[in-house]
Amino acid sequence: MTRRFWISHAVLPGAAYLLLMLAIVVFDADRNLANAFFYDAGTGGWIGAHTEWAETWIHTGGRDFVRAIALGTAVALTGSYFVDRLRPLRRETAFLALAIVLSTGLVGLLKHLTNVDCPWNLAGYGGANPYVMLFGDRPDVLPTAACFPGAHSSSGFALVCFYFVLRSPWRWAALTAGLAFGALFAFGQEARGAHFLSHDLTSAALVWGVQLTLSTSMLRHGSEPAIDSTLQHRLTA
Repeated sequence: MTRRFWISHAVLPGAAYLLLMLAIVVFDADRNLANAFFYDAGTGGWIGAHTEWAETWIHTGGRDFVRAIALGTAVALTGSYFVDRLRPLRRETAFLALAIVLSTGLVGLLKHLTNVDCPWNLAGYGGANPYVMLFGDRPDVLPTAACFPGAHSSSGFALVCFYFVLRSPWRWAALTAGLAFGALFAFGQEARGAHFLSHDLTSAALVWGVQLTLSTSMLRHGSEPAIDSTLQHRLTA
């Protein structure tokens, strides 16, 4: 892997994340965006709370959609040990399955360790807890919280794993789709009051970091991916 690869895949995304998080803290963007787009102070409710589009379609449906994809990669991986035509895809399907599980699993673990409130638990947003700045000193008397980073959006962002196993233009379509699903899931959760922007931005950064690290140890960067070769063969056959 070249210096250009690390600059474009690690240095620039990492710098962008840090700058965006700094801007969120300095400009109190979490609450300002929530006030402007998601929380209706007049009715005292979140625009996505108890709605079919946010809770049924984006939250429940989105979760099941990603689980189905994860299951599909696991089935393909298992099949590669029994079906000759799937054997060339073993490395890539193993990466896909692990990338989804490990990246979402890390986010899920961290949200139970960071002790950060969901917006809907905060005073002024339908709850009673005081707002504490990100990484601020949260009073010990408050009940344990588990809302940072955003777990649901991480499942959408996890789909960027296909970027690492495909060649252009497939890989750029996969990257766009993964980011779009993550952004959609984040929008749904922020509309429900489950998360602030910084929660979901952090989940995106963590997913990318885990999958980038995993790809460097499991995939042969610079060579033609087996999945891409198989797709090309199917399309030209």
